[in-house]
Amino acid sequence: SPPGHRQARQRAKSGWLRPLYSAARIPQRRTNPPPLRGVSFGADTQGPTMQKDVILTPEGLEKLQAELEHLQTDKRREVAQRIKEAREFGDISENSEYDDAKNEQAMLEQRIAQLEDKLRAATVIDSSELSTDIVRVGSVVHVKDEKTGKSQKFTIVGSAEAKPADAKLSNESPVGKALVGRKRNDVVTVQVPRGPARKLKITKIDVGL
Repeated sequence: SPPGHRQARQRAKSGWLRPLYSAARIPQRRTNPPPLRGVSFGADTQGPTMQKDVILTPEGLEKLQAELEHLQTDKRREVAQRIKEAREFGDISENSEYDDAKNEQAMLEQRIAQLEDKLRAATVIDSSELSTDIVRVGSVVHVKDEKTGKSQKFTIVGSAEAKPADAKLSNESPVGKALVGRKRNDVVTVQVPRGPARKLKITKIDVGL
């Protein structure tokens, strides 16, 4: 072998060459809900990941786990029964009931896979790390519009739990991104899709958990 190849093999044997990603970091499909021990607790994660971190409140984690359990048990049985009944109608090549049931099964499995991925990548907010001094995911932020004088209250959550209609804003949204990391009495500027930028003054920070 050429000298360069022999040197590379020697370095590989000695452990000098290491893979960029370890096998433990690569998500594997599961048919059962991911165990709680696979969920990391805390606000900061380091190292390369195969999927973007999903930030959840403890309540949000419970909801996703409950939905996953329901889909993997009751819903799977329900769809399997629909497929079985549709087969009994005869020729499946021209059976709309069978096609509908198989489409529902495909959408069900896609949702299950999405939930498994979210739970594998989940970081659960630790309420002990929150304070009333600085805005973080899990904070309830009281703001006042500098122009209109209108006061509003937002809860900052991860994108998986965002519900703007309920004043639950994602930390990735324009307002959420502007508020995270800021302190009481800070004034933040938020660019909005239409109209001039808004200036919001933080009047109070509460712990939302």
